[in-house]
Amino acid sequence: MARSEVNRSTEMEVFVRVVETGGLSSAARALRITPSAVSKLIGRLEARLGARLLNRSTRKLQLTPEGAAFYARSAQVLADIDEAEREVTAGAAPRGRVRVNSVVDLGRNLLLPLVPGFLAAHPDVTLDLVLTDQVVDLLDERADVAIRVGSLRSSSLTARKLGQSRAVVVASPGYLARRGTPTRLEDLAQHHQMDFTFTRSVRNWPFKLESGEVVYLPGVGGVQLGDGESVRRLALEGAGLARLSVFSAADDIKAGRLVPVLEAFNPGDVLEVHVVFLGQGGHLPARVRAFIDYLAENMRLPTWSPGA
Repeated sequence: MARSEVNRSTEMEVFVRVVETGGLSSAARALRITPSAVSKLIGRLEARLGARLLNRSTRKLQLTPEGAAFYARSAQVLADIDEAEREVTAGAAPRGRVRVNSVVDLGRNLLLPLVPGFLAAHPDVTLDLVLTDQVVDLLDERADVAIRVGSLRSSSLTARKLGQSRAVVVASPGYLARRGTPTRLEDLAQHHQMDFTFTRSVRNWPFKLESGEVVYLPGVGGVQLGDGESVRRLALEGAGLARLSVFSAADDIKAGRLVPVLEAFNPGDVLEVHVVFLGQGGHLPARVRAFIDYLAENMRLPTWSPGA
């Protein structure tokens, strides 16, 4: 019989049930088939494998060494099949590994604090977290979901919005005491501006003139860094001006560690935060759906507005 014509999972299930129930008749009752059907299936299995798996007598069955080895592997294969089906069934309890990719500053400040609560709610799920401000391909990185800030490129990914945040130019009180507080756009030429090195970032900073026109001014000197969290930390250290999302800078502003500047010229542009994932929402593994739902219900972006 050709291998493609053999339902090997059924053979394994019947053989395992015979071993675990201790007899052909008891296995037949559990499987709701006749004892003769069970006997014929075991006989075909032994013939196909070319090995005796069971020594049968009128009163009991005994596994041969080959049968014991086949039973152990068959039981594991059937358990793996059950696990695979549970993972892809939308209504199943969340179980397994969720691979998550997140931008650095949001990941450290907003995602990581949510991890203990998620794991407590879903103890059979494990998280594999990677924090990077580089846009990665979910298929190449074998990631289930990614958290991204800013405009989304057209792609096959499905997105769910988590919130939005505008940007603000900030500096530490110490830096402003040394270099002065800029009040006009012309003052930027006297200041260091920190910027990002990754390709999706806006190279020039936008400002809104009194006429309503938005202009984009290049940065002067300073440092370029690969992630927003490093930019924020250097701003706290007094290295220069930084243009950060409010969700990244809000707590520092409220605590007086960072001071907003040039707010009269803030164009009010917003950065949207999304969780993106492969596939449509109705066909997600339970573990991925549980993680996305938990983010949507529990992630709150810090806010700040002038005069607050």
